Amino acid sequence: MQHNSGAAAIGFQIEPDELQHLFDALPDVVFFIKDRQGRYTHVNLTLVNRLGARNRADLIGRTPLQLFPERLGTRYMVQDEQALAGETIENQLELHLYANRAPGWCLTFKHPLYQDSRVIGLVGISRDLGAPDRRHSSYGRLQRAVEHMQANYSAPLRVQKLADIAEVSVAQLERLFKRVFQLTPQQLLTKLRIEEAMRLLHADASIAEIGQACGFSDQSAFARQFKFTVGMPPRAYRALVRD
Repeated sequence: MQHNSGAAAIGFQIEPDELQHLFDALPDVVFFIKDRQGRYTHVNLTLVNRLGARNRADLIGRTPLQLFPERLGTRYMVQDEQALAGETIENQLELHLYANRAPGWCLTFKHPLYQDSRVIGLVGISRDLGAPDRRHSSYGRLQRAVEHMQANYSAPLRVQKLADIAEVSVAQLERLFKRVFQLTPQQLLTKLRIEEAMRLLHADASIAEIGQACGFSDQSAFARQFKFTVGMPPRAYRALVRD
């Protein structure tokens, strides 16, 4: 093996089975590999457990449409089609709904797998959104910006305003938010708005009224963002929680 002053080269590849078992050790991460048809070929035990399955074999060879409620399975299949077309999905904020556990916020990553320049499948992870790093030296000043967002999420918010509150530049604000909260300021604002919308959808206000109360410009924008984040339109979510 040749050595140089830079990074050393690694002369082996990790087999999918070994990678699968490696991710078994991460209970806050869902890991999967899918073939060209969007069928699971490898999954970690976190996904097995969250779907209430007995073992991996219950998932292998099946698509999200066969394993998740139709509305959610359809969303995941659309993402898969994007990855299978060569697109990388990175740090997409989503609310995951599993039958046997409470809803949870995740950051999803999907990447196409290539063989001889041809896409043969995809690999992905969804990482649970963890708690903020309160020990970080910038947590206090960033929290002031978060409190402003919490008090004003129904109004248009400018990133420059948040940066001024935190006494940092816009570039520093973006970098520090990702470090401390694992989210961009826009993602955190979306999370606040969607959480409030979910709460209001338990009551009887109209969809348009809820969208306006949560800071969306119109009902169409609200429905689009809600479906993108939660996997179903607001009206369908209301019916789900009432059932």
